Order: sequence, then C-alpha cells, then structure tokens
Amino acid sequence: MSSQRCCRACGAAGLELVLDLGEMPLVNALPGSANDDVARYPLQLFFCERCTLLQIGETVPPGTLFSDYTYFSSYSDTMVAHAKAIAERLASQQRLDESSRVIELASNDGYLLQHYRALGVQVLGIEPAQNVAAVARVRGIETVSEFFGEDLAQRLVEHKKRANVVHANNVLAHVPDLGGFVRGIASVLKSDGIACIEVPHAVAMVDRVAFDTIYHEHLCYFSVTALRSLFERNGLELFAVEKLTIHGGSLRLFCALPYSRRVTESVAELLEEEAQWGVRDVATYRRFAQRVEALGAHVRSTVAGFKAQGHRVAAYGASAKGCVLMNYAGLKASDVDFVVDKSPHKQGRYVPGTGVPICDPKRLLEEMPQHTLLFVWNIAEEIKRQQAEYLRSGGEFVVPVPEVRESEAA
Repeated sequence: MSSQRCCRACGAAGLELVLDLGEMPLVNALPGSANDDVARYPLQLFFCERCTLLQIGETVPPGTLFSDYTYFSSYSDTMVAHAKAIAERLASQQRLDESSRVIELASNDGYLLQHYRALGVQVLGIEPAQNVAAVARVRGIETVSEFFGEDLAQRLVEHKKRANVVHANNVLAHVPDLGGFVRGIASVLKSDGIACIEVPHAVAMVDRVAFDTIYHEHLCYFSVTALRSLFERNGLELFAVEKLTIHGGSLRLFCALPYSRRVTESVAELLEEEAQWGVRDVATYRRFAQRVEALGAHVRSTVAGFKAQGHRVAAYGASAKGCVLMNYAGLKASDVDFVVDKSPHKQGRYVPGTGVPICDPKRLLEEMPQHTLLFVWNIAEEIKRQQAEYLRSGGEFVVPVPEVRESEAA
C-alpha cells in the first residue's frame, strides 16, 4: 500500500483532507468464515484545489483488489439493460458493422460486449480478474486478462486492434495512473473513433450523502470540471456529456481525438452547473463530511431501536456500499442477522469486518425479518420487484441513503 501526497490527476501538492472514514476493510475481499481477520486500511478523502479532483489518500495494489473478484455485472438486471441500450444506440449512431471493433476496459463478465457481438460487431474485452474473464470467454467474448494502460494499448495498436468505440464503464475511478490510462485510450482509438466513459458523479455523491461509494477500489470521484482537464492533458477531447440516474447519479462522457468532433453545448452547461454548485470550494466537501457523520449516527440509532424492540434485522446486497456503511456505522452480527445477495459467488461468505453471513435471497421469505436494510439503494426498484412477496407479507425495506427511511412498495 502507498500513500498519495500529490493529486492523482494534475500532480498538485497540498491536498485538503475533507473526510475521514477511519480504518476500512477491502469491500470485495469476502472472508469464508465469521472469525476471519481482515486487513484494514485508512480511508480518507482529499480535495485538490487546483483541478477539483476528489481522491482517497491510500493506494492498495490493483493485483490485491482485482485479480480475483466477486462482482459480476450480469447479476444486476438494471446493469444489463443499461448496457444493452447504449450498445444498440452507439452501434446505430456510429454505423458499426462486422468490420468494426468495440473494446471495453474492465469488461467484467461480458455484460456489455455481448450486445455488440449479437449485432455482428467485433469485440475485445480487457478484464484483469481471471475468474471474471473466464465467464466472459464462455460467452464467446475474446478477453485479455491484463490491466489496461499505455503498454497494453501499444501492443493492441501493433496487432492492428484499434477501436471504433472504446467503453470504460465505472473503471476510471479504479485506476492509479489516470494519465497513462487516458493516453492509452487515445492510442487505441481509430481517427474517427469515440470513447464512451461512465463514472459516478461526485456532485451526486455529495448531494445524496453517498459516502458508501467511497472505498479503496475507488481512488477518485469525478466532476466534469476535473475530467475535462484530465482528458485535455492526455490527448482526448471531451465533446459531449450526459447525466444518468444509474448508481445514484452518474456521468456519461463522450471523448475523441482532438478536433475530430464538434464540442456540444452540453459540456459548457455542465461546467457552469458545477461552478454554481461549488465544485471548486473546499467548504462544499467539509459540509458533506458533517452530513456523513450525522447519517452514520442515524443508521446506528435506527438499527439499535429495532433491536431494542426485539425485531430481527437483515440487509439486501452484499455490496461494496453495504460493507462501507456497516463498518462505518459499527454494525456487527449482533445488529444485522444476515445479508442476502443474488450472486452465488458471494453466498456462503461474510461481509468483511462484520461477521455477518451472506445468504440466498430466499432466506428473507423463510425467516421474515421485520426490517431489511436496502444497501443496494441504487437499484431499489429492481430489488422491490424481485422481493414483492416479502413486502406483501409484511416485511419492510429500510433505505439508509441519503437519509434513513422506509421504502415504499414497488
């Protein structure tokens, strides 16, 4: 592990500490027993006054985090539908055919590239997690199990594997070398190619008090303001941006080689919106830290109140979000009886740092806990549809972010 002393994007020194979440385990390193000791690392959020990038101060080696991974995108119906929509849209807009190539960086289990492949487009996935890449290959997705950067990009170019479209969905935050990653994208794009990059929006994270999206895998938290300068310094031009609701509020950024596309008004509009919001003001993030502390205390007191009444408490989603929230709020197996998750890759394991077991979702109906914390609040409607019988039978979902509240039925 290494500590960051300068900005990961622009190199500026003197980063401002704005939030300290204490010592936190690695959120996807799910232990096999309740008694497994897990490593903990400092989790602090810093702000760069020069380029506005939010970033954590510690870097856990990527191989430790991603070589064997428990997150499979295809277990979320929402993610698969989201991927299908953008694949079909770009295939049409860019007039992709069998001579075209789409590359996805951090391609996971092929959840996105499968839709291009179904349209007859050549695809290539870059996925460093060997176990996840193996699932993609079973689906017929050619996948390279390496971390993407300038070296791999150069090899792809040498093998004549430039891309008409490069996707990078929710991966930029995981990258220690931001400049090298962006330069690599610029290298593999064809002269008229585009990069479609999705990241959670730091503005939405702050507004929603979504501190549970801050963990060691996410080194950075992006605004349009921070990203435009990052792209410009490393050979890409941001020509359009869209705001998405997925993941509680995200950005979809379209980039190309400089001067190859007309820059749309969407870029200036989002930059102005962020300026008015206070993207450059450190006080914006200090107020966020105060709200995080209050929310953590509210979660603790709410669960304590349920248990004082003799009620059983479960949770839905053995997610990174859930791990952060439980550890920050100090919730243990005495507070939360079990967590359920749809992914069989997580069932039978435990939430890191808590001793809480992860079970099949059918356990909700079998045991009918009165309250279930909805850790995956970003796909709340999907989960409520899946668990309609639990709700009809008298169970209650409790959404912890941005405030603790009972969820309405689907």
